Amino acid sequence: MLTNRFSRVTAGALLSLLVACGGEKAGTTADSTGAKKMRVALLTPGPISDKSWNGIAHEGLLAIRDSLGAETSHIQTKTPAEFDENFRQYGAQGYDLVIGNGFEYQEAATRVAPSYPKTNYVITSGRVTAPNVAGLAFAFEEASYQAGMIAGAMTKTNKIGLIAGTELPPVKTSFLAFERGAKSVNPKVSIITSYIGNWEDVSAGKEQALAQIAQGVDIILQNADAAGLGVFQAAREKKILAFGTNADQNSVAPDVIIASVVIDLPKAFLMVAREVQAGTFKGRVINLGVKDDVVRLVMNPALRERVPAAAIAASDSVGLMLKAGTFTGLADVLQGTDSAKPLPPAK
Repeated sequence: MLTNRFSRVTAGALLSLLVACGGEKAGTTADSTGAKKMRVALLTPGPISDKSWNGIAHEGLLAIRDSLGAETSHIQTKTPAEFDENFRQYGAQGYDLVIGNGFEYQEAATRVAPSYPKTNYVITSGRVTAPNVAGLAFAFEEASYQAGMIAGAMTKTNKIGLIAGTELPPVKTSFLAFERGAKSVNPKVSIITSYIGNWEDVSAGKEQALAQIAQGVDIILQNADAAGLGVFQAAREKKILAFGTNADQNSVAPDVIIASVVIDLPKAFLMVAREVQAGTFKGRVINLGVKDDVVRLVMNPALRERVPAAAIAASDSVGLMLKAGTFTGLADVLQGTDSAKPLPPAK
């Protein structure tokens, strides 16, 4: 999820400038009662204007600010070196919680965290742990499976497209689950997968979508952050359908988005921030999915009537099993096995 962030003078100077612009001061701060205010920082690998992964993370940061009275700071990073630099800067300034929004921040957190034991580091889509490091692992594949069921029932060409920024492990897992869901209701489905190579190039996202559409694809699941906006543009122009991801993107292109596979980052961030504020935070992998109402499939009400009622019922049935922890159709997908063999309809 690498993108253009900010020109670098020196890491320290830039962070100081950004903090100052955000109304934050170095050192300990207090609220009107004199109590120490929690300080929380967010690093994103892409722009918060993407209406997706980074935008919803920023909403989570604002939720911490508004709900817990925390002072907050945000920086958009560019390179792995900047991951380390900014993790260190926030640790040196005594921040209580620093969130790296993405799988790619894991190694930097592992390197930096031991030097700042009083700062807690949380990595979304991550699984690294230490006394002061936790991974927020989202079962994105669960709602992706449900979305696949809807797509498999709706496709008229039996060709469905998958488009992402880069080939990260969480993305691959969700794509496998989506394919498995589609083939569970329609074994004739074939999948075309494309990786753009970045997460912010809207034009490239559109080009990839147009190329897939030219091959007969009539439904696309995109997980491409800002570049995904180009997928929606192509879908609108060619009158095909698409799925939103990460944020509820249904209102971004309500005429083409069937539903959105949503991760409720604000809810997850608040959960962790409350632990930090209470002094109960422990480094671990925090697994969150449909059963926690952190991951969910959100249908677009504007297009709901176009979705076969039987498909919605089948998807909802799987959703109930996921909540109950009784759905087993994703076990081999989570182990990284191939999903080419169709799964029988869920019972």
